[in-house]
Amino acid sequence: MADNDTDRVWELTKKIPICMLSTWTGKELRARPMDARARPDENTIYFLTDARHHKDDEIAQYPQVMLAFADTDSMKFLSLSGRAIVSNDRAKIKELWEPTAQAWWKDENDPNIRVLKVTPTEAEFWDGPGKVVSMVKMMMAAATGSRPNIGENRKVSM
Repeated sequence: MADNDTDRVWELTKKIPICMLSTWTGKELRARPMDARARPDENTIYFLTDARHHKDDEIAQYPQVMLAFADTDSMKFLSLSGRAIVSNDRAKIKELWEPTAQAWWKDENDPNIRVLKVTPTEAEFWDGPGKVVSMVKMMMAAATGSRPNIGENRKVSM
């Protein structure tokens, strides 16, 4: 278990590797699932992204992003706000390369791969006891007219 709230944030980013990345187009929010590579020692979450997609342009113009992590089976949720930057750092691409990336690119040498680096500034997590326990507590609260205690909620400055 985490020693403090910041440690818990990083634990959740590692336990829930896929998140929704939300960007701003200047007119609307857009979200898409991304494979996160958390590096707590760098206070950074990395992604491999493709230069041919719109999110890179959106981030260049509006670098404030939101990451949403969810594990509905264990009722654990995390929202991170931060600043993003896209680069063509080939050494970092090689470092972050994993076999799952072959779903989008042949290998780490594909010239379209970019690194998306998110530096979190704020986080909020909801740490529940699991789906079954949460459902039982909500049913009991509904039956008794009380509010259920279904976990901890914390806001964290990163």
